Amino acid sequence: MKKFFLGLLAVLLVVSLLPFGGSAAKAQEPDVDLWNAVKPLETTVTFLNTGAHPDDERSDFLAYLSRGLGVKTSSLIGNRGEGGQNEIGDELGNGLGIIRSREMIEAAKITGVKAYHLSETTSDAIYDFGFSKSPEDTLAKWGEGLTYERLIRFIRTYQPDIVMPSFRNDPSQHGHHRAMEILSERAFEDAANPAIYPEQLKEGLSVWQVKKLYLPAVSKAMATTSIEIGMYDPIYKMTYPQLGEQSRYMHKSQGMGSDIPAAPRQVDLELLKTAVGNQPELFAGVPYNFSEWAKELPKTENDLKVHFTDLQSKLDSIVSSYPSKEKVFEQSQNALKEVRNLLNKTKQANLSADLKSDLLHKLSLKEEQLQTASFTASQLDVSASSEFNILTKGQTTNVTVTLKNNGKQKLHNVSADLLVPDGWNITSKNNASNLDPGESRKISYQVVVPEDAEYYHAYKTPAIQAKVNYDSTGSKTSQIKALNGTIAVLPDVGLTLSPEDIVVNTADVQEKIPVTVKVKNYRDGAAQSSVTLKVPEGWKVSPSKAEVAFNKHLDEKDVDFTLTPPKNIKAGNFKIVAEAAVNGKTFNSTVQKINYDHIGTFYYEYPAQVNGVAFELLKNDNLKIGYVESGFDKVADYLNNAGLNVTKLTESDLKTADLSKYDSIVIGIRAYLSRADLIANNERLKQYVYNGGHLVVQYHKPGDGWNAQTTAPYPLTIGDVSIKWRVTDENAKVTVLQPNSPLFNYPNKITDSDWDHWIQERGLYYPMKWDSHYETFVSMADPGEAPFDGGILMAKYGQGTYLYTNLVFYRQIQGQVPGGYRIFTNLISYGANN
Repeated sequence: MKKFFLGLLAVLLVVSLLPFGGSAAKAQEPDVDLWNAVKPLETTVTFLNTGAHPDDERSDFLAYLSRGLGVKTSSLIGNRGEGGQNEIGDELGNGLGIIRSREMIEAAKITGVKAYHLSETTSDAIYDFGFSKSPEDTLAKWGEGLTYERLIRFIRTYQPDIVMPSFRNDPSQHGHHRAMEILSERAFEDAANPAIYPEQLKEGLSVWQVKKLYLPAVSKAMATTSIEIGMYDPIYKMTYPQLGEQSRYMHKSQGMGSDIPAAPRQVDLELLKTAVGNQPELFAGVPYNFSEWAKELPKTENDLKVHFTDLQSKLDSIVSSYPSKEKVFEQSQNALKEVRNLLNKTKQANLSADLKSDLLHKLSLKEEQLQTASFTASQLDVSASSEFNILTKGQTTNVTVTLKNNGKQKLHNVSADLLVPDGWNITSKNNASNLDPGESRKISYQVVVPEDAEYYHAYKTPAIQAKVNYDSTGSKTSQIKALNGTIAVLPDVGLTLSPEDIVVNTADVQEKIPVTVKVKNYRDGAAQSSVTLKVPEGWKVSPSKAEVAFNKHLDEKDVDFTLTPPKNIKAGNFKIVAEAAVNGKTFNSTVQKINYDHIGTFYYEYPAQVNGVAFELLKNDNLKIGYVESGFDKVADYLNNAGLNVTKLTESDLKTADLSKYDSIVIGIRAYLSRADLIANNERLKQYVYNGGHLVVQYHKPGDGWNAQTTAPYPLTIGDVSIKWRVTDENAKVTVLQPNSPLFNYPNKITDSDWDHWIQERGLYYPMKWDSHYETFVSMADPGEAPFDGGILMAKYGQGTYLYTNLVFYRQIQGQVPGGYRIFTNLISYGANN
């Protein structure tokens, strides 16, 4: 009965806050930006959510804390998600890491959360190396000392009152998740201990005591506190869980986000550690605002008590003034003056070190928030742009900042400064002046990029930003604004090689290997470049040098080279390096442009080279292969480059073409997710098998349009949950169950060495159940676990054969692992020896 009434109460809570009908509801649309700016003035609490990968944030709860309560909320994520899967393109590794990092940042904007990462560069040790079942394995690869030092540094910088890891240290969890929970728990005491990383204190940081550490509760019965978050918010016209899902939609590369109804929802938490008593309620023991902080002050500081209590009244008044921009602006400027005075008074007060540190931190945050509230209410429109968004060393660009006062109050001493790295030269006529309502002003700058400027890095602060300032009621307000688009310092030229990887077959060494270098001019204007390829000893390249003339900025030219490898080439890895000389300088970088509507444009720079590998690859030259691309892998291109005869099948091909002309057809990874035409024509493919064809299907997730009963000729169920149904150890021992099968003998004789040097993992989403028609061929397991024998399943169907494999051949083939090529070539050649 008690549970019934609690449920009814929660439903009534949602319904009572649903939008009402009638003209009153339509009278005024909510000013979301203004509300986002003033709501945080109600509380001084800071909250930190820790996780391992972009998309690990607890979006529904964070939306409630940030947008619902105004709590200053952040997510600290360990790595960049480089080892994940990509549902919107074929970027993997660092390219995917850049996408996922930006998705995290854009998602956080919706919930009002600030996103941070421990990983700092594309070569960082804190890297998403793929799925891990062990926190020990994770921390060994990341470097436990490095990871922990950065976590302690962040906590001492951000100074959160409450910390909550997204996941528990539970064997059912990803090892990365568990590692972040372990370190977060340990940091509760260590961030406050001056003996831990004392060098940070010498740099100016202070120790910081987190007040409370919560974990997601195992169950409601185990929770020490439960919080209702399913309320409807009329400002956002949705509930907080719905707002959280809107942010999750930004994680498009991971297929996140779903439409959910307005409904009660509770977050169940377990209080694990506390420095402020054992009260389980989230904010109990943590001063919620300056009125509560005033009660923490000693009796000897009555004057300070009055000031802090009065300040909170003023902050509450600003919130109550919503939606009047004029009132919010005036009161924010006055409160800003009060905060700055209180900062000085608090510094001089006779307080304990811990209390003084807390108060100074809270006042600094309020100073920042008040400037945001004032700036939003001022309606000062700022647009900043550069003549060139792509810059090269030594280049000059003109930057324009346009200011327009759309508000009703005069802004005094309005100015804009450019923030640039040390060594950059700026000239401008930026004299501060007043800006009346309706008045506009343009400020122009000339910016010179130094010859020793750093090249663009997607994880670093933008090279050029605008800092806008104004005065009103005796208080100065500043805000930093990004320029329109991404500002990137790039090499004079970028070199993109095709193919990016080469296989030399020692069984049939190619006489000629064509390589095309796409040369792109990033300089402002015309340029001349000489392009060469550096090849290993014994190789020949023609031409030895190619001259390229560019007429303008962003011109692209293709240069064709022909490589001749030595006939007696030895098995092993090699590199072909591209270089371009421009004005006496040598450039050897590929610049990958990453552009998606939901994140914008970014760049990833890496060495311009072909990664080559020589090994024996026997193949049937008469074999005709059809490939159904998913958009998530490049296997078809890699097989073609290795000399196999692969045709990419279009929607029209699947629907009407004569499929019997193909000896084998291959389905790309997760293609049933990305290609509706594949699902629509799946029966044709099964008929192709029945009539004598050979179909090879690569791994899928359970939700990728896969029907366990009907997608394959016989029932085949993909494993769920994923952590259980995978082998993460790329060096796991492989036992071949049918060594005499043609799968391991034709056209290549597969040996133990073909399972060596695999990258990231063996297999994922292993089948958990299958029909007796399927035969098994390999067995493997992570250390200490029972082996899986479903990594390669094959069944006769009619006159043909259907093969399903969840082994990650796409990573091996695209990673130039010889065994990956050889085994996969055998899988798709099955039956061709008859």
